Amino acid sequence: MNTKKFFLAFIVVYVLFEITNFIIHGVILAPTYMSDGVKEVFRDQIDMEGKMWIIWLTDLVWAFFFVFFFVKGYENKGVMEGVRFGFYIGLFHSLLFAYQNYTLFPLPYSLAFQWFIFGMIQALLLAIVTAILYKPNTLTIK
Repeated sequence: MNTKKFFLAFIVVYVLFEITNFIIHGVILAPTYMSDGVKEVFRDQIDMEGKMWIIWLTDLVWAFFFVFFFVKGYENKGVMEGVRFGFYIGLFHSLLFAYQNYTLFPLPYSLAFQWFIFGMIQALLLAIVTAILYKPNTLTIK
């Protein structure tokens, strides 16, 4: 394992994960979260803000293991390796998250579907970035 590239990918994935989470949940899905029948399922804003550190910490753990699993199976096959990994992790993570929450909570199906689709896009993006950052240097000096 290339430790330097691992930690670079880990930090970049974490930052991109937070940025894309904000875009998805704080911008795109915010109107849905505030709609009648949905907003009642979530904590109020003040209560949620006091617990945000839990999300940031678990996202940090998620980003670490996302990159760790990629590196453990690394085959040096370029961007397509990232696409394949992103597809698998996207299905594993997003499908379970979206549809289990749809089953457990009184949420509209459209929200679960959007969680799944945006989660797949997010996983693909993060995996492609990981594949690009973790690739071996093409220039070697002897």
